[in-house]
Amino acid sequence: MTTVTKLAVTGMTCGHCVSAVTNELRGVPDVQDVIVELHAGETSLVRVISKLPLAEAPLRDAVDEAGYDVADVEVLENAVAAESAAQAPGRQATRMLPIVPS
Repeated sequence: MTTVTKLAVTGMTCGHCVSAVTNELRGVPDVQDVIVELHAGETSLVRVISKLPLAEAPLRDAVDEAGYDVADVEVLENAVAAESAAQAPGRQATRMLPIVPS
């Protein structure tokens, strides 16, 4: 089972910010991967991948250590199944589109 913890992080503006947050979060025990979707000057989305759910406090502490704030936390357990289910209607729709000759 894979768990994705989504962190809404404020204050990030550049690649250096992404690197700082990524490095701090990778230092948290049981973190397998970190994926950052940077929205400069707005709230960025940081996905923390792990096998099992992680405690929120160490994640918040890591982001704080990097110099940023966590505005919100969302945990998706069995994330692969959840994301596949969420994407299924879109995948089906693209398969069902007719091919229109030009």
